[in-house]
Order: sequence, then C-alpha cells, then structure tokens
Amino acid sequence: MPDPARARRLAKRISTIVASVIEYQIKDPPLAFVTITEAKVTGDLHDATVYYTVRGQTLQDEADYAGAAAALDRAKGVLRSKVGAGTGVRYTPTLTFVLDKVPDTAHRMEQLLASARAADAGLAQVRAGAKPAGEANPYRVSGGESEAEADPGAAVPPAPAEPSAPSISSEPCTTPDSEDTGDDTRPAG
Repeated sequence: MPDPARARRLAKRISTIVASVIEYQIKDPPLAFVTITEAKVTGDLHDATVYYTVRGQTLQDEADYAGAAAALDRAKGVLRSKVGAGTGVRYTPTLTFVLDKVPDTAHRMEQLLASARAADAGLAQVRAGAKPAGEANPYRVSGGESEAEADPGAAVPPAPAEPSAPSISSEPCTTPDSEDTGDDTRPAG
C-alpha cells in the first residue's frame, strides 16, 4: 500500500540531492543556471519527476531552456546514481526532468493584474468628472411628472404611511356572524 508521507519525504530528499549534485559536482556550463524547484515521487516510489527553472546569465538575458534540458538529459545517469546512494532505497527511482512553468505563469499573472489596476485607475478618473446623462432626480414621483416640476414653489408632501395589519383582540366579538348561531364569543379576526 503506498505511503504518501514516505513519498513526500523521498521527493524532498531527491530534490535536495539533485540540487546539490548539480551545484557542486557536475561541471556542465548550462547547468549553472538551473534551479531545482520541486520533486514528486509516485506512490510505488519507482518514478520521480523533478521540476526545474532556468535563468539567464544576467536578469536581462533570455534563459537557454533547450541547453538546460540537454544538459540535464546528459547528467541523468550520474544524478540517478547519486540519488540512489543518497536515499538508500531498494529501488532507485527513474528521474524525469520537467521545466517548471509556475514562475512564468506567476510573472504573466502579475502583468495581467498590473494592467487591470491601470484600467481601474483610468476608469476612476473618467468617473470623477462624470455627470448624470439625464435629470438630477430621474425617478418619477406620481402621475408621470413630479409635483416639483408642476409647481416649483410647492413643497413635496411626505409619503403616506403604510397601513398596519389588523390586530387580534382577546375581547369577545360583538358583531354577529354571517350565520347567527348565538356564539359571539370568538375573537375578532
């Protein structure tokens, strides 16, 4: 039965071993700009997927993704033997290297959020100087035109109060029923 906790521990150990071997033991120039971000191991511990990112020599330089992928493919055997020696598991997992797109996706999301903020700021500037398209009070009062328009000097009367619900009294009813049975002690309802 697969143990997910053991798979997570092994994945963390594999990512640490691969990163340190790339940094300190393998002297391939394209691997100098590779960063190991994460590793995932299957439940049976036979296959490991190692995610990596690549940066350029400077912040302005474009990353060499093809060169890094080729260098990782060349170093796959050495890396797998180092993982086997460092983990001590019975079966050394096969290593698959996958370019991690999360940093690129995060950068793209930041650009989209910045453009949305700029659009919101532009809309706020337009809204600040905007005036209503129609009258100041576009709602009708009654009869199609407001009383203020009919007689500008007249005050607008207050709105009528809503009718209240009938109350139930505990006193006997004094009005006769439609069928006069003589039992007029029911509460009014």
